[in-house]
Amino acid sequence: MFPCFRTTHIAEEAIADALRSAKFNCYAPTVGILPARRAIAEYLSQDLPYKLSPDDIFLTIGCTQAIEVMLTVLSRPNANILLPRPGFPYYEARAAYDHLEVRHFDLLPEKGWEVDLDAVEALADENTVAMVIINPGNPCGNVFTYQHLMKVAETARKLGILVISDEVYGHLAFGSNPFVPMAVFASITPVITVGSISKRWIVPGWRFGWLVTNDPSGILQKYGIVDSIKGFLNISSDPATFIQGAVPQILEKTNKDFFLKIVNILREAADICYDRIKEIPCITCPSKPEGSMFVMVKLNLSLLEDIDDDLDFCVKLAKEESVIVLPGVAVGLKNWLRITFAIEPSSLEEGLGRVKAFYQRHAKKQ
Repeated sequence: MFPCFRTTHIAEEAIADALRSAKFNCYAPTVGILPARRAIAEYLSQDLPYKLSPDDIFLTIGCTQAIEVMLTVLSRPNANILLPRPGFPYYEARAAYDHLEVRHFDLLPEKGWEVDLDAVEALADENTVAMVIINPGNPCGNVFTYQHLMKVAETARKLGILVISDEVYGHLAFGSNPFVPMAVFASITPVITVGSISKRWIVPGWRFGWLVTNDPSGILQKYGIVDSIKGFLNISSDPATFIQGAVPQILEKTNKDFFLKIVNILREAADICYDRIKEIPCITCPSKPEGSMFVMVKLNLSLLEDIDDDLDFCVKLAKEESVIVLPGVAVGLKNWLRITFAIEPSSLEEGLGRVKAFYQRHAKKQ
C-alpha cells in the first residue's frame, strides 16, 4: 500500500476501540450485528430518496462474498445472468461455479463505456434472472450518468429482471459525472447493491462488505429472494465481529477531508495517466477516466514488431521493465489493456515512462 493511500486514523482508532472494549469477541448473527447494519443503512440512505432499514442490510466478507451470495441465490436450472464486457472476472468465475449461464452485453467505449441497452434486450429471455452493472467502473474508469442509470432501470423493468449494482468504488468519482447509486431507481425495478469499505476507506484487507436489498415494492421479499439470502448466510462465514463493531464509528466519524484527499489523489493520478498515454503511440485511451482506479486502453499491434497480442505485450513488459498491467483478455476485451493508477503519482510517472521505453524498443521499423 502506498503511503498516500493510508486510511484515516478514525478507522484505525475505531478498530482498536472495538478490540479493547471486549464486546466483540463473540460470534455475530449471520446477517451481521444490528449497530453495524443500522449504521450502513443510515450511511447509504444519505444518497437515496427513501430510507433503508437495517433489515435491508446483510454484512459480508468483503464485496466478493456479497457477489457470491447473490449469484448462488439466483442460480437455478437453465437460468442466465447478463454481465458487462469488459467487467470484473470474479462474476464469470462465480457464475461458472454455480452453473449459471453467462451472457455478455458490451460497454461502449465510444459512448463513455455506457451499457449497450439494445444488446441487453436482445440477450434477455424468460430465464434471465438479473443484469450486473459496475459503477464507478472497473475496469473502465467510467461513471454512469443519472439519465443512463434510469434507462438501465427502465430496461430491467421491461425485461422483468433485477439489477445487481456493484458499487465497491462508490463515491470515488472525480470527473464531470457525480456518483449516483443505482438504488435511486429501485421504485422502477428491484436493485441489489453490493459494496464495502475497501476502496473508499482504502482498507481492502479488512474484508468488510455488504449486500443491500433496495426494494420499496417488496418484490424480493414476495418471491423469496430475501429468505434465500438469509439462508445462504446461515451456512457461510461472517466478517470478523470486531470489525463489525467498529463500523458505526468508521461511518459516522470519518471526516469529509479524508474522502476529498483520496479523490484528489486519484484525480491527479488519472490526469497523469491520461496525459502520459498520449505519448505512447501503440495505446489509445477512448475517454479520460472519471472514477474508480483504472482505465482501459486499446492496443495497436500494427505499430509493434514482435508482439503477438495483449497477453504477450504484458508478459514482455513485466520481464523487460518490471511494470505490471492487466491484459484486456482477462476482463473480456482482447488486445486492450487495463492500467491501474491507484499508486503514488511519482511511481505512476516512472511506470508509464517505462511503458513508453518498451514501445520505442518494440516499435515497428518504418
